[in-house]
Amino acid sequence: MLEFPRWKKIWLWAITLAVMLAAVPSLLSTTSIRWPDALPSPTVNLGLDLAGGSHILLEAEASQVRAQRLENMEEAVRNAMRSAEPRIRIGDVSTADGQLSFMLDDSGDIDRARELLTPLMNGQGLTREWELTLVDTSRVVLSPTQDGLEQAVTDAMDSATEVVRKRIDELGTREPTIIRQGDTRIVVQVPGLQDPDQLKELLGQTAKLEFKMVDETALPSDVEQGIAPPGSQIFPYAAGSAQEGLSVAVRRLGGIRGDSLIGAQQSFDPQTNEPVVTIQFDQQGGQRFAQLSTQNVGKLFAIILDGEVLSTPSFNEPILGGSAQISGSFTVDSANALAISLRSGALPVDLAVVEERTVGPDLGADSIRSGLLAMAIGSIAVIGLMVATYGRFGIYATAALVINVIMILGIMAVMNTTLTLPGIAGFVLTVGAAVDANVLINERIREERKRGRRVIAAVENGYREASRAIYDANVTNFIAGVLLFLFGSGPIRGFAVVLIIGLFTSVFTAVTLTRLWVAGWLRKARPSELYV
Repeated sequence: MLEFPRWKKIWLWAITLAVMLAAVPSLLSTTSIRWPDALPSPTVNLGLDLAGGSHILLEAEASQVRAQRLENMEEAVRNAMRSAEPRIRIGDVSTADGQLSFMLDDSGDIDRARELLTPLMNGQGLTREWELTLVDTSRVVLSPTQDGLEQAVTDAMDSATEVVRKRIDELGTREPTIIRQGDTRIVVQVPGLQDPDQLKELLGQTAKLEFKMVDETALPSDVEQGIAPPGSQIFPYAAGSAQEGLSVAVRRLGGIRGDSLIGAQQSFDPQTNEPVVTIQFDQQGGQRFAQLSTQNVGKLFAIILDGEVLSTPSFNEPILGGSAQISGSFTVDSANALAISLRSGALPVDLAVVEERTVGPDLGADSIRSGLLAMAIGSIAVIGLMVATYGRFGIYATAALVINVIMILGIMAVMNTTLTLPGIAGFVLTVGAAVDANVLINERIREERKRGRRVIAAVENGYREASRAIYDANVTNFIAGVLLFLFGSGPIRGFAVVLIIGLFTSVFTAVTLTRLWVAGWLRKARPSELYV
């Protein structure tokens, strides 16, 4: 067990030095020494509690998901009935009381209608999303199931979390923390961002873009009173637009949504030189936009963003290129922010800020100093005890401890993980746990010597027998660390990351490296006695 071939020594030292080298950029980041730009420079990211930054808690309104599902179902039902051969005519469509109901003009079409509606009701997977009820032989009532509603809210929150992540990534921040909290809340922590207003502005905009045809049959007097013709709805013009303070009636169904976008860029109108946003549809969206513009040449359409009409231009000719331009009272910054939101996708539900706080960098620096001080005191105490108790073997354990800490930093830098204040606590815990393995080994060597074994045999048996207990203990700790990482959040996961990495590096340094050093010393010194 004390034999180390040359290739194995080279391999062990290569791994050790490579991982330690990866920690150097992080160690130099706190000094005036610059790491060469030509070399890779992995660094450990600091969490919100260490680097300072912004913390925001967002909450979604689940009722919006229900309303959107009803609207989507209504449009799907109309399209299904319209595409049937022969066409199934329906009327008296209602979405009152959270249900979708409609009348069949011919009650004899009920079987065909049920067949067309079945795929729409089943949704995806095994969850049945809608229940069909027949009233008076000709009225069909579709009611959302509770399982379907819960699944819809879950899907909407998952999608919202991903959209939030994409938008924050556009800011260029390092390692933001974005996690679900409960059923309808999202926690956002952005280290290094000291302007929460910028974050709120970016996340507060739903960026729900729609193109809908203007209902030109609506009377202006009715629109002013909020009365929309059947099948239409009223939207106000956005603040700063030419028609600010007015409203317009648009067709509720049949438009195009912004989920077909594949690109959005801030640019300038070549005629007015005003900031605009240029958008590009995907193939399917481009075809739908071309169809909409071809069928409505000379008619007005509304560009609606988050429930407000930016403008109501007309289709002068078919738009076949799959691109369009959004104009309004934009500044360069607001146009760029809108482009970011559109590129990231629309939020499926509005998110309201229910809690916000900013952690200053000074507080984070104080946390780092306190954590490092605790770690230094703990390390000095452990090192002093090890050297005083085990002599040369204590020095080996101390060297392994220092390398262990540096290797943890190196691995965290390569993995681009985030160090939090609980992570520093994990470092302090690792300092104590790392020498525990050496204590077991050294005490076992003592026992072997007391039994009368020779020096080399005592050392070899000490490492062999103690290693079993060390591996068993670390496997148990590893399982606990994995569970903390999987089921914990925020600070708990930060602690778990350091704990898991520290387990691997501790075993490597405390068992493998010290055994390499002890084996080399035994071959050279050939001691007749051990002072352990």
